[in-house]
Amino acid sequence: MIAHVIGSLSYAGVLLVLLAGSLGVPVPEELPIATAGVLSHRGVMRWWLALPTCMVGVMSGDIVLYWVGRRYGERVLEHRVVRRFLDAARLAQIEAAYRRRGALIVFLARNVMGLRATAFIVAGVVRLSFWKFLVADGIAIGYGVPLNFAIAYFFSEHLHAVMAEVHRVERWLMLAGLTAAALITYVALRQRALATAAAAVR
Repeated sequence: MIAHVIGSLSYAGVLLVLLAGSLGVPVPEELPIATAGVLSHRGVMRWWLALPTCMVGVMSGDIVLYWVGRRYGERVLEHRVVRRFLDAARLAQIEAAYRRRGALIVFLARNVMGLRATAFIVAGVVRLSFWKFLVADGIAIGYGVPLNFAIAYFFSEHLHAVMAEVHRVERWLMLAGLTAAALITYVALRQRALATAAAAVR
């Protein structure tokens, strides 16, 4: 279906599919990017137009998620069901983590399927600077999208096997990065808590 939409609408189809994926349609963004790469290899699309289109589509979707969190996040957080799982103390910890490592969190989450949407919405909810968000997201897009596109373009005959191996390595790298970020954040918050407790004793 994705190939049909992109094949019919060409570059506009790439944009539409990527935006639809960012708005909740269950379409992994790697699929339209890979489809554009394969069609470029076959001469149906021009790679020098298809690749920038993919990058613009991905960036646009990410910005939509950020602004959804920034515009409607407070209403969601006030809901009693959400409050059961995310109390004021936990929210304060998350806000502190984003203030200290927000750009790093966005960068690491960008290429982790299933995590990026949540991370981007939360970035908007806690009001991470839009420009920090944009720079971190742009850097991650700058290598992630061209990599997936190039793999589809040059290895279209063995795309499924190659992409599976790339995603396996990518998941381990992202897991290592997220673990390191979580440890750094925990240590920083722990030191802050100890310092606050010591000041209270005095």
